[in-house]
Amino acid sequence: MVDTSPMNTTATDVVLRAKDCDIYYGSYKAVRDVSIDIPKNKVTAFIGPSGCGKSTVLRCFNRLNDLIESFHLEGKMTYHGQDLYAPDVDPVEVRRRIGMVFQKPNPFPKTIYDNIAYGPRINNFKGDLDELVETSLRRAALWDEVKDKLQESGFSLSGGQQQRLCIARTIAVQPEVVLMDEPCSALDPISTLKVEELMKELTQDYTIIIVTHNMQQATRVADFTAFYNAQVVEGAGGKVGYLAEFDTTEKIFSDPAMEETRDYVTGRFG
Repeated sequence: MVDTSPMNTTATDVVLRAKDCDIYYGSYKAVRDVSIDIPKNKVTAFIGPSGCGKSTVLRCFNRLNDLIESFHLEGKMTYHGQDLYAPDVDPVEVRRRIGMVFQKPNPFPKTIYDNIAYGPRINNFKGDLDELVETSLRRAALWDEVKDKLQESGFSLSGGQQQRLCIARTIAVQPEVVLMDEPCSALDPISTLKVEELMKELTQDYTIIIVTHNMQQATRVADFTAFYNAQVVEGAGGKVGYLAEFDTTEKIFSDPAMEETRDYVTGRFG
């Protein structure tokens, strides 16, 4: 098996770890043999063709796949060494510590203020809620644009602003990790650049994993990049995804170890 741990991470700065993970939906093995270390306070990008398991692996890290009845995982996923799938682990608490931003902006049908305040309220936040809302919106580079209309609907914002609102909503519950599943795919180029700049700034306080089909985006924002691929396996019931290579973004795009990675990043793929 290929060692996919980046060369310059150590045990102390690994936040999330997958070890020998196979992901199933019923009897269908969707992803096989994923081992990866996610380094703290960095942006890690998952790239690869459609159907190779990028989003499936991402959603395992905060147990969103639990919501699919036929899902089960073999192998081990840990957060600071704690088994995420241990019987005594509360998935709700996992999702508080490991937040998620989805492909399409999905603000709640509430005011801008209440979009941010909702999570802290249900988590019994005891501090100054006004201050937390402002801080979260500032961290999402949105405060100056919305500070005079906090009581207006989140739906009144543009698509790019809505996505930054969703990022602010995610970080308001003070997670350590933020997962982003193609967060810019529904945005225009200017909004995309704002979200990309925000990702880099957020690594001061957060660890970020982003799934993206945009390889230029990966080169702009990611410190590390994981290339996933898929192959048709006879008797498996379809394609099976796997992690082909994981290294620094510079290495993946300039001097990858695997031929299939080189073919993908240079556009010669399939």
